[in-house]
Amino acid sequence: MKVITFNELREIKNSLPEGSTHVIAEKLGLEVQTVRNYFGGNDYDEGTNMGMHIQPGPNGGYVTLEDTQILDMALEILGKK
Repeated sequence: MKVITFNELREIKNSLPEGSTHVIAEKLGLEVQTVRNYFGGNDYDEGTNMGMHIQPGPNGGYVTLEDTQILDMALEILGKK
């Protein structure tokens, strides 16, 4: 479990090279929209919620991530892990 601000989470997503959400989804056997939802998307017709809970607060609020696999892969792609 990890707590991060919503703005930090979006900054990570926006820093990823094009196509990274597809790579992460494929490696984890997930729908691409599920990966997008993890980073703040809200299309639950196509994807699911991956245990992300948002609480009000500064910088877009605090996001509690129950499963950090997607975040870990994103940071690995960015060379930050």
